[in-house]
Amino acid sequence: MGELVSRVLYVIVCAAGAARDVGTLVGLAQDAGWEVQVVATPSALDFVDVPALEEQTGRPVRSRYRKPDEPKPPRPDAIVVAPATYNTVNKFARGIADTYALGLLAEAPGLGIPVVVLPFVNSALAGRAPFRRSVAELGAEGVRVVLGPGEPHAPGSGEDELDAFPWHLALATLQEAVKSHND
Repeated sequence: MGELVSRVLYVIVCAAGAARDVGTLVGLAQDAGWEVQVVATPSALDFVDVPALEEQTGRPVRSRYRKPDEPKPPRPDAIVVAPATYNTVNKFARGIADTYALGLLAEAPGLGIPVVVLPFVNSALAGRAPFRRSVAELGAEGVRVVLGPGEPHAPGSGEDELDAFPWHLALATLQEAVKSHND
C-alpha cells in the first residue's frame, strides 16, 4: 500500500508574517493522519503562539538542539517548511546548519526524508539570483519548493497576503512527495 508506518511530520516554521497561522497547517496535517512536531527557527518564536501549538500537537515546540538528558523526538517521515523565508531557503540550499531547524534540513535529503518548502517571500527577494539558484539546487536534490498563488508577493504587501497563504498546498504537495518516495 505504500503508507508510512509512523507518519511523523515535522513542520518547520520560520519568522515570516504567515507563521502566525501555522496551526492551520498543523490541523490539516493531523486531519490527514500525521503526528506533528513543530520546530521553530529561533526568530519564529516571536511569530507563533507556542502554548497553543503545544496544546494542539501534544508536543513541545522545538527550537534548539536537545540537552543530553532530554528524550529524543521521533525521526520525521517527512518535513514541511512553511512559511519559509528567503534566509532559510538560501541557507538550506547551502547546507548551513546554524540552527536546530537548519540542522534537520541539512541532513534530510541525505536521509531520504521528503521535504516540501512553501516560501513566503516578496518579489524583490525571490527575483534575486541567490534565491533562484537555491530553489533550483533544492529541486535537484528532490526537495519540492512550491510558490503558491500570490507568491512571491509585492514588497511591502505581505500583511495583505497572510489570509491567502496556501497552507493546503503544502500538505497536497507533501502527499505527492510521500507517494513518490514510497513508490
